[in-house]
Amino acid sequence: MPIDRVVPLVDEGLGNCAYLVDLGDGRALAIDPSRDLRALRAAATARGLTVAFTAETHLHADFLSGSVQLAAAGAAVLASASGAREFPHRGLGDQDEVDLGGLTLRAMTTPGHTPEHVSYLLLDGASQLGVFTGGSLLVGAAARTDLAGPERTEELARAQYRSLVRLARLPDTTPVYPTHGAGSFCSAPPGAGRTSSIGAERATNPYLSAPDEDTFVALLVASLGSYPPYFARLGETNRRGPGLLPDVQTLVWLSPRAVQSLRASGAVVVDVRPYDAYAHAHIPGSLSIPLRPVFATWLGWLVPSSATPLVIVRDGDQDPDEVVWQAVKIGYERLAGALHDGLRSWTDAGFAVAGTRLSTAAETDPATVIDVRQADEYASGHLPGAANIELGDLAAAATELAGRAVVVMCGHGERAATAASLLERAGVSNAAIAVGGPQDWAEAAHGRALQAGRAQVGPARMDP
Repeated sequence: MPIDRVVPLVDEGLGNCAYLVDLGDGRALAIDPSRDLRALRAAATARGLTVAFTAETHLHADFLSGSVQLAAAGAAVLASASGAREFPHRGLGDQDEVDLGGLTLRAMTTPGHTPEHVSYLLLDGASQLGVFTGGSLLVGAAARTDLAGPERTEELARAQYRSLVRLARLPDTTPVYPTHGAGSFCSAPPGAGRTSSIGAERATNPYLSAPDEDTFVALLVASLGSYPPYFARLGETNRRGPGLLPDVQTLVWLSPRAVQSLRASGAVVVDVRPYDAYAHAHIPGSLSIPLRPVFATWLGWLVPSSATPLVIVRDGDQDPDEVVWQAVKIGYERLAGALHDGLRSWTDAGFAVAGTRLSTAAETDPATVIDVRQADEYASGHLPGAANIELGDLAAAATELAGRAVVVMCGHGERAATAASLLERAGVSNAAIAVGGPQDWAEAAHGRALQAGRAQVGPARMDP
């Protein structure tokens, strides 16, 4: 199969790939489509294709599936028979095959990442054109096995070992098309490629180099870090089938007084502007999550309930459609609207604003720094003496920071602004935002080196 007939559709923010496969007769197969179908539909339209089939490798925890949406437009849904999905689909068991009109899709049960996980081998007669491995075999990695709960982590890690061994028996030339990739919290390593081959993975993937099952399990379990709490509910939503959405999503305009009323009734104001704009002036108590590819991840991580009404504050040049689609692809549909004319209308109406100090690299005292990056990022290099509290844990630790002068730091400034907004919401008003990250500080510190290694565990991890 020509390589351009398999089209990867990358979601950089969630670190995932969906795939559009040109079946050669004007029809297409979608693999693991997200609820945000804009890129898939654009790719299909550009190639004159109709999506006739959509196949799911597993019950996704990090995004809502677009298969139900595609089925409403006529696509047949293919999925694991053991997934107990409650919407119309064709359930497949191990070695079941589906005639795609010349090509064949063969299901291979590959539990591990999730209990019902399947991979799909695409065949042209006896020729193996590629294997879609979902959250099983990744490029340079294997996906995490703790999403079904800590009590099943080792059991599923052992299943993952057997699944990878099975996949590794395919011919070396077989292309590998995983769903999870670099940037995914499902354990793909940073910087890894999106696709590979069985031969390349056999030669370079450390998980396929493990000499035995116990070594594999120890390696995989040791790699597991934190993940967003919304992961705990999306698998069940995907099992039931996400609700259908209109093709066009919009944000309604809200007056300042409407925003004030919504705030009083429990809505969260989400400020999606760049972090320096938030620092200059913002609605007091708003949550800063700058609009960028990872917006959805941090929205789902930091707003615990998808039932919470959300009010958006944005700059005029920021795409409102991007805000909406990133929210709804992880199930956040209660978008009350956006503040009309941005923060200007808020101040023109006489409402108060707050500001947050920015701390340059040259003036940042390492002893005051709370590094809010993930633990593995912190371990790779941080300011000497800086504490590590991951952004997702910061709200719970906020009371221990009261009364302290702190500078919150990440890699660039966006997560630091989110951290400062969380602290402000918790009543901690003396936090500054570090401009830049550890490398910027090192370059401004006249030769002072960064430290490596993980923080020591202690009260709120404040004593590294």
